[in-house]
Amino acid sequence: MTTNAAGQVGQYTLDNGLRLVTAPAATGQVAAVNLWYGVGSRHEVPGKTGFAHLFEHLMFQGSRNVAKGEHFDAVERLGGEMNASTSTDRTNYFETVPEHALDLALWLEADRLATLREGMSQEVLDNQRDVVKNERRQRYDNAPYGTALERILRLGYPEGHPYHHPTIGSMADLDAADLEYVLSFHRLHYGPDNLVLTVVSDLDPEDVRERAERYFGSIPVREQVPQAPDAALSGPIGGPVRDTVTEAVPAAGVFLGYRVAPYGDREFDAMHLASAVLGQGQGSRLYRRLVIERELAAPGDAADLLPFRYTPSLMLVNMIAREGVDGDTLEAAMLEEVEKLAAGVDEAELDRARAILERDHLQAVSTPSGLADELGSCTQLFGDPELAFTWPERWSGIGPREVADAAARLLTAENRLTVRFDPEEAPEASPAPA
Repeated sequence: MTTNAAGQVGQYTLDNGLRLVTAPAATGQVAAVNLWYGVGSRHEVPGKTGFAHLFEHLMFQGSRNVAKGEHFDAVERLGGEMNASTSTDRTNYFETVPEHALDLALWLEADRLATLREGMSQEVLDNQRDVVKNERRQRYDNAPYGTALERILRLGYPEGHPYHHPTIGSMADLDAADLEYVLSFHRLHYGPDNLVLTVVSDLDPEDVRERAERYFGSIPVREQVPQAPDAALSGPIGGPVRDTVTEAVPAAGVFLGYRVAPYGDREFDAMHLASAVLGQGQGSRLYRRLVIERELAAPGDAADLLPFRYTPSLMLVNMIAREGVDGDTLEAAMLEEVEKLAAGVDEAELDRARAILERDHLQAVSTPSGLADELGSCTQLFGDPELAFTWPERWSGIGPREVADAAARLLTAENRLTVRFDPEEAPEASPAPA
């Protein structure tokens, strides 16, 4: 076991490779359990997309010892909460339960890690495949601007690159999924040696370690460890490149993207500050200039970063036009503000940007569940759970000149992608009868 200087974070590694992180909860009487598996959509191969996300659903569909739906029922009967999520770099399962139910939560998670394949059937696969396909229809295909991310990734990363496709996958790939491949995906990626288990509670860390050992310690390591597809990428996007879509959207939407450094690099942190200066909060440049002063865009945050750990990330700038404003006008105005970042950022703007990012971070770790998630993230992606507490310090050492220099280097036409949604023209009204 190792602990940080303040004695807040405990780290253990079981004999089977499982990494356990413990930390005290700010709120007593609850235990937050969080699992970060090192598998996401970047581990998928062309023709087999959407499987990491499919498992986010399949993991709740029963195992050797737990019938379909019983995992949810067991946690919810205790007043607990649970869910899961998938990204490019990980799949995450989490629950918050009364402290006395920690053993149940750990047993449920260990059971589905060890025996999920024994509860899998063609019927379960068919059912959850349909659920995921319906989710794709609702959130992507049939939602206004819903395919924006998919189009952005296609432009930002070349064909065959592991970040070229979204986590939801394609309809064709989901249709082609067969039971044997699904079972092999679990066998390859779901093992204790690919897992960070985090528990935030008031229990003694050694007590938590003993419980984790009891439930997870006998689960064997994976027989085969797959190599992640090569995500190496350097240089600009090769733009400007664009994708223009005309469909049934309420107003023009403009989505700009720029390749920046991988998540965790100092240049990423500088561009995170740049995104806050440009488009986060009502004091940001885009909000003041295009929402309030020029009345070109609808209110809302307009800039952020897609944080990819193993390949260049993307800085996104997106706005929706107000009624009567066309896409060309909005796009030109956005580009004008983006280009101004290279001319300089003042200290007051940067102080405000740091405050926004620090506020968001502190809110994220303010609950047992949020803290467990940040600890798991920092351990799985960086091998250092303490970063969950110290991350805001990364922004304090970056000054205005560094932000402006990074903007000048990266926010260029050569490094720009554009996805534009333009509304369909309304059909002309038929003349009134004489």
